[in-house]
Amino acid sequence: MPQAAIRDEFVVLVPVKPPALGKSRLAGLPEARRRELASAFALDTVSAALRTAGVVDVLAVTDDFRFAARLGALGCSVMPDGAAEDLNATLVQACAEAARRWPDAVPVALCADLPCLLPTELAEVLGAAGGRTPAFLRDHTGRGTTVYAAPPATFAPRFGPDSAARHADDGAREIDVPAPSVRHDVDDLSDLTAALLRGVGSHTAAVIGRA
Repeated sequence: MPQAAIRDEFVVLVPVKPPALGKSRLAGLPEARRRELASAFALDTVSAALRTAGVVDVLAVTDDFRFAARLGALGCSVMPDGAAEDLNATLVQACAEAARRWPDAVPVALCADLPCLLPTELAEVLGAAGGRTPAFLRDHTGRGTTVYAAPPATFAPRFGPDSAARHADDGAREIDVPAPSVRHDVDDLSDLTAALLRGVGSHTAAVIGRA
């Protein structure tokens, strides 16, 4: 499938919890395996975003300095998380930094738990988002959000419970493209099973392969 034609350029903001804290809802897995999967999901998400047409860079945000080095080795930019307990505040800070570094690029918040992410589908989402007004993409449950894009002046993410409704209530435009790999975030074991059936990136596949 050819990648969508994209007129705007984007910088993708990926907030990453320290792997020791991430994916707490993967109940039933050994602690070490949960940490490995949380890391792998983020690495696969960043890797796919870096290969997406229209993306000038990926800015990962994390307080884990060891994992920051792994993310940076992929070729993305990394900054510390100045508001680790508040995801939306983290993203606002990242947006400000992105506007400073890439003033002509549209900031896009992207969840870090998208192990199926395909660059072609993310490019389609970005093409539909444009860069003039706030826009969001629902996750596969219909309640959450995996992508939020807006110019810096109107960048006001509303991640959290029922974030899709919150973004819509704030006037953000819903992105209406299928893009199943961009919608499929992994929160629990059923999500993980479905992701494996869909096909995952190399980092997640490597962790699963060691099971």
